Amino acid sequence: MHPYLQEDHLDLRAEVHQFAREAIVPVASEIDEDGRFPWDNVKAMGERGWFGVPVPRRFSGMGRDYLSYVLVVEALACYDASHAITVSAHTTLATSPIVAFGTPAQKARFLPLLASGQVLGGFGLTEPGAGSDASGTRTRAVATRGGYRINGSKIFITHGGVGEIFVVTAVTDPAARTRGITSFIVCKPTVDLEETRRLGIGHRPKLPYSAGFTAGAREDKMGWRASDTRQLFLQDTLVGEDQRLGDEGDGFVNFMKTLDAGRIGIAALSLGIAQGALDVALDYTTRRRQFNRPLWEFQEVQFGLAGLAAEIEAARQLTYHAAWLKDHGQPFAREAAMAKLVASELAAKSARTAVQSLGGVGYTSEYPVERMMRDAKACEIGEGTSEIQKMVIGRHLLKGIDP
Repeated sequence: MHPYLQEDHLDLRAEVHQFAREAIVPVASEIDEDGRFPWDNVKAMGERGWFGVPVPRRFSGMGRDYLSYVLVVEALACYDASHAITVSAHTTLATSPIVAFGTPAQKARFLPLLASGQVLGGFGLTEPGAGSDASGTRTRAVATRGGYRINGSKIFITHGGVGEIFVVTAVTDPAARTRGITSFIVCKPTVDLEETRRLGIGHRPKLPYSAGFTAGAREDKMGWRASDTRQLFLQDTLVGEDQRLGDEGDGFVNFMKTLDAGRIGIAALSLGIAQGALDVALDYTTRRRQFNRPLWEFQEVQFGLAGLAAEIEAARQLTYHAAWLKDHGQPFAREAAMAKLVASELAAKSARTAVQSLGGVGYTSEYPVERMMRDAKACEIGEGTSEIQKMVIGRHLLKGIDP
């Protein structure tokens, strides 16, 4: 018996693994090389409900717990991180703020499209001058008759081009510093209209598109290459007051809560990469022979991979525990930061070890571990660098010290 997983968790995880082996493995290398967004698999994942795993059923979600979502992301990442981040960013960064802070009308308007995967979403937080210091937001929203006029830009936004529904932060009161940041739901058409028409998903003309809200060119990244990442521009972009998410000035607090939950998702993605790299290394070293015996029989190889297996299991327990705390309404920010820190750095270590275990072929695209090594690096940066996680953990440690 697993302390966190029930039978329905195990069934869901098995379903994702089967899908990944059949639909993702055959295309993962090609879409990585081409930097092509996997629209066909996005449609298939949406039909299975994986873009709305923790979203209530009344909004077209699966109504499952957060741990179920973690299992989906982890399982996808065992085979391809780009597919995993597509589900992760959509769920925690775009959808969860509307679930947590939206009005009943906003939830009814936007959540069914997002949870069913009919439209993709994103989170507009990072700016050219505001990365780790998200409080340095410069995008400005000025109240006008019936709404707001927004000017500014966002950078490194997952789904920036392919998405249509975005939660965007902007300063409404510069004098109030972090208490002067507000969140808005802003919409634009996808850049992939031809693909979305072919598949029947990804574009809904009845959304409240805002003029002046556009996407830049696709970023040519080292890893997560099949994930769509772009800059977003807001030029005299008008949004109605009914698209303000939460009260004025609540944006900073709300996006910090969003990032806490998102870090559990990145920890799960990191775990998937670590486990996937270990699986490839185990398979290869038990089949590959050198000096008339399998590589696995060399103590250095066996001990190295055995140590990785132990570290992965420890990181998995930490990640599942953070998800369990969230599901049970307990404080989880510290555990989420710990899980993200440990799992992301472990993903990089596991991928490097796998490449070394495979030797020369591990450095080629013949095996997926070189892609996993590139993908793992993003886990140490996205949704808060390792250094930021240590700062978050440090603050929580100080809270436990009596004055």
